[in-house]
Formats: sequence, C-alpha cells, structure tokens
Amino acid sequence: MYIYLKLNNNNSIFNIFNRKPESKLLIIGLFFTCLTYSQTTDIARIEYMTIPQSNSENSIIRFRGFVNYPFSLGWEGSYIIPGIEYRYIDLDIKDLVPFNIDNLGKFEMYRIALAYTFKFRKEWRIAVKGGIEIASNFEKHTIIDRDVRFTGAVYFIKDQTGIEYDKPRRIIVGIQYSTNAGRPFPLPILNYYKKFHTNWSYSLGTPKTNLKYFWKDKNALQSFVTVDGFFSNIQNNLDVHNQDGTISIADNISMTVVIGGLGYEHFFTKHLLLYVYGGRTLYNEIRLRDINRNTLYKINDENTFYLRTGIKFKL
Repeated sequence: MYIYLKLNNNNSIFNIFNRKPESKLLIIGLFFTCLTYSQTTDIARIEYMTIPQSNSENSIIRFRGFVNYPFSLGWEGSYIIPGIEYRYIDLDIKDLVPFNIDNLGKFEMYRIALAYTFKFRKEWRIAVKGGIEIASNFEKHTIIDRDVRFTGAVYFIKDQTGIEYDKPRRIIVGIQYSTNAGRPFPLPILNYYKKFHTNWSYSLGTPKTNLKYFWKDKNALQSFVTVDGFFSNIQNNLDVHNQDGTISIADNISMTVVIGGLGYEHFFTKHLLLYVYGGRTLYNEIRLRDINRNTLYKINDENTFYLRTGIKFKL
C-alpha cells in the first residue's frame, strides 16, 4: 500500500492504494469521521446490509464499519469527537441495461470529519461538524477531484435523558449541507426522542422514526421507518444509450431507499449489543445521473426485501 500527493493540474490528486482486501482494512485507520450526538450515541459499529431486488437477479450488499470516540476538553460538557468510517458497496446488476456494467459493481466510501460540542445552558448544547468524504468506484486506482465532497452541519440539542428525568427526552434541530447534494442550500434536520414508559420509547424525525419495547434488560423490539442509501462518483464516466439513439454521459450513481420494518436488539452488556433489522422498502431508487444531477436511468425501482445486521458499542 502506498500514498503520494500529486501536485499538478490533471484530475488525479492522490494515488492511494492497491485495493487488496487487506489493504482496505489498513486504510480504515487513516481516516476520521465524527459523532455529533445528533443522530446516534454509537461509539463503534460493524454492519452488513443486503437488498435483493424484486423480479430481478440484481442485488445490493453493503459492509459498513466505523469507530467514534469523544475526548473531553477539560471544561464541563465540551468534547471534540474524531472517528473513522468505511463503506463498501457491491452492486450486482443482472438485468439488461443500456450501458457497460464492467466498472459499475464495486464502490467505496471513506469519511474524514471532526465535531465539536459544548453546553451553553443546563439542558442545551450545540454541535458543529465538518468533514470530507471520498466516494468512488476507483476504477483508475487513484482519487480524482470529483471523488471528493465536503460536508458540514450545525445542531441544537435539548437533552433531558439523565437519570434525574422520569421520562427522558431529547430534541434535535439543525441543518446540514453536502457539496454532492446538487442543491444550493442546506437541508433541515429534526428529531424528537422520548422514553414514555419503563419499557417503551419512540423517536420521530430523520433519519429514523421508531417505536421500541424493552424487556428483561437484555432485549428490545422495535418497529421503524428509516432512510438509507449511497452516492458515488464514476471516475471514467459512463455512456448511457438512450432509446432515441443518442448517448448521455453518467457522472455518478446514487441509491435512495425508505424502509419500514421490525428490528431486534440483544444486549450482551449495557453498551455492547447485536441487532437485526428486517423489512421492505417503501421507496427504492438506484439511478445514474449526469454532471448536473439530471436522472439518466433508473435501475429496477420495484420495492423489495431489506436486511441489516451487525454489532455495535454505544454510550
């Protein structure tokens, strides 16, 4: 494995790795992401997801792993939060499609980011996040400028989840922005969590809405609706043959799914747990887009089965 910086005017800014499986594991340690307390209190997670497409032999498999760790800055309620994240997506296309699929099956995403959070009132805190993501099919075995995107977010969090509260609750309001979104404005974030009974809690908002039931301190069941997906650059672009005989150029590929289903969690300890989520997509879209984010082709958008499982360590 090797990395070097290439300072010239062509598209290649890094030559990064030889993409063998053992090299990918090493590269995970070179990148940092963040935990903002806004959407999750997970410290670490290893996860597997599969979506076999209906009425088709197409399938999507994703491996995801991350580690986040908050460091106290020495004054009450203030933390800086680095971490790591890596995603690998295997898109297996069996349908007849009007483009070459040779370099359209394997995608990877690396994220580097940093967050800072602090209290400004007894129950209120602010979290600020900035980062860089690299998402590509890496068919050139380098990173080019179109693989890189920048992200940022600001969150206001009212946290009433301490042991002194009979019915713990938390509300999050914020905005986030990504240079790959194709929109010239930030997107809003709103999430509300409440534990309204010893054995029951719910969460409303994005990216997940759920109703959860706990029993015997070791198990939890939930019903949920959540949003998932990915975005990736296509380094060499892709010729898409239209029905009128013209050719369009695909610059990137994206997947957006909305899933409803049931989940089970088993706690080995207070912080370490195994989870299994299964359900069906309510909205399912994989599409090729041009450089202006216009949709060129949708790959089998029928709703289908969804399975996600993994192990996580949480606060």
